[in-house]
Amino acid sequence: MYQTGSTPTGTPVTRQKSLSYVRSDASEEALYNVAQALFSLSLQPLLDVQLRKNFRLIEE
Repeated sequence: MYQTGSTPTGTPVTRQKSLSYVRSDASEEALYNVAQALFSLSLQPLLDVQLRKNFRLIEE
């Protein structure tokens, strides 16, 4: 999550960015470091890094 600005009352305006095609065996630390490195190239400050894991369940 990153901040794109502020409302007239001073509340931060935030947005989210998703990364696709991430290796399933990547460590959480490595993912965090990649997110930090990518946002170091941006003018918007990085506020939070979230990891969401999706699984497809199949009947066996």
